[in-house]
Amino acid sequence: MAQDLPVPARRPKRLAPSPGGHLAVLDASPNAIVAVDAEGAITYANAQTARTFGYPLAELLGASVDMLLPARAVEGHSEHRAAFIANSRARPMGIGLDLWARRKDGTEFPVEISLSPLDTEDGRVVFATVVDISARKAAESQLLQAQKLESIGRLAGGIAHDFSNMLFAIRGFTDMLIEDMEGATPGSFDTEAGLRSLRSIEDAAGRASALTQQLLAFGRRQVVQPRVLDVNASIRAVQPLLERLIGETVDLRLSLVQRVGRIRADPGQVDQILLNLVVNARDAMPDGGLITIETSKVVFDEAYAMEHFAVEPGEFVMLAVSDTGVGMDHETRQHIFEPFFTTKELGRGTGLGLATIYGIVQQAGGHIWLYSEPGRGTTFKLYFPRVDTEAAEPQASVAPTTSRGTVLLVEDEDAVRSMTRQALRRAGWNVIEASSGGDALQLMESMVHPVHALVSDVVMPGISGIRLAETVMDLLPGLRVVLMSGYTAETLDLERVIARGARFVSKPVSRRDLLAALEGDAVKP
Repeated sequence: MAQDLPVPARRPKRLAPSPGGHLAVLDASPNAIVAVDAEGAITYANAQTARTFGYPLAELLGASVDMLLPARAVEGHSEHRAAFIANSRARPMGIGLDLWARRKDGTEFPVEISLSPLDTEDGRVVFATVVDISARKAAESQLLQAQKLESIGRLAGGIAHDFSNMLFAIRGFTDMLIEDMEGATPGSFDTEAGLRSLRSIEDAAGRASALTQQLLAFGRRQVVQPRVLDVNASIRAVQPLLERLIGETVDLRLSLVQRVGRIRADPGQVDQILLNLVVNARDAMPDGGLITIETSKVVFDEAYAMEHFAVEPGEFVMLAVSDTGVGMDHETRQHIFEPFFTTKELGRGTGLGLATIYGIVQQAGGHIWLYSEPGRGTTFKLYFPRVDTEAAEPQASVAPTTSRGTVLLVEDEDAVRSMTRQALRRAGWNVIEASSGGDALQLMESMVHPVHALVSDVVMPGISGIRLAETVMDLLPGLRVVLMSGYTAETLDLERVIARGARFVSKPVSRRDLLAALEGDAVKP
């Protein structure tokens, strides 16, 4: 409790206000103001401090300032205070941060604090102005909720529009293909027209799949498989593709710091970030220009982190993409990371690219800064926490092989199970299928021939795919396991089975990627 905190043995000399003294004016302040000496003792408190924190002034003077802090903040406060006393400068704290104070009754409330050092005959003291921002936080929360509702409305409208177009294409080409095949006589079917229809269906399905993955990344619900990456190597690997995308009127320049460091991220998502940012930069330069991709090492100390929203102290790897394009005004910058917000003409983009990038970077524990002015280009700086682990190529959980065996397929959706069964059989696998985890376990108990692999949906009624995989892996160590899911919000414990060698593929998955995962190969993004 606050009253049990230790009190300094030496009672400090108090800065007592006099009726006409310079400290008396502080009592008129609407904000709490306290003065603290180098030992952390309160040497002055104005009248508003008593009202804000619920302590009588007599109880505050001479006591430790820690009594005004939440218990979780007390431990490191003495070090911060000593560092500030030694190198003092007037500065605000809590602008955009979540700082909290504690009242006598134990309740906590959000605050902003401004610190001002003052040298006195008894040594240096620090005056802290404490602003209770509870009302402002409540208003911000209501505004944020309203903005979320607005974004959800835009999100729903964008999804309906884009998926309607994709489904229209899929259904239209399917109808024409069925019509051509039903009316064809032996030898009269136009195979070239049929192939064109099938490729159009495949393209529409691929775009629908990409939109789904963007939505998952934006919502931070995508199941990612992060590993330690060399950022420079990742950039160089995708450079040829980027150069093809930007065309001949735009130059691409790399400015990569050697041994910049490694990050932990999903390699496919890093490629997605680079592609989105470079394509946006290209579109912002209709008459040509320069795109620069650069990396550097950055260290944020605690003082910097305290003054900047969403920044944690530590070492970071910065990845920046800059262009010499049209730039953005203030209004555009305010909305640029919102889903389905786009400045492009109709049909040129979904408006999910930057919202997706924001979700990916947040998921990796990093943050983004945007710099842009009309006519002066744009720079996106992405900061990822630096890791010390050596970067390594992904290891296959099972050695690749050309042999085929028996695979147990578990999927509760009939259409998905039927399609997957045909894809596996066409590749040479003997398939035994079940519609639930419980049925799968019963089949395994009665099977005479060995099972070489398990392909299972994750979210199923009864026994989930994760529980099924763990049970089967316990019974048959070394079994190949591939888990599939499109609804990733319920796969939070997927890491357990991946650590044991299971592979994961996101629905909808292509036949090629499913077979690659089943045979132990790395799935190409």
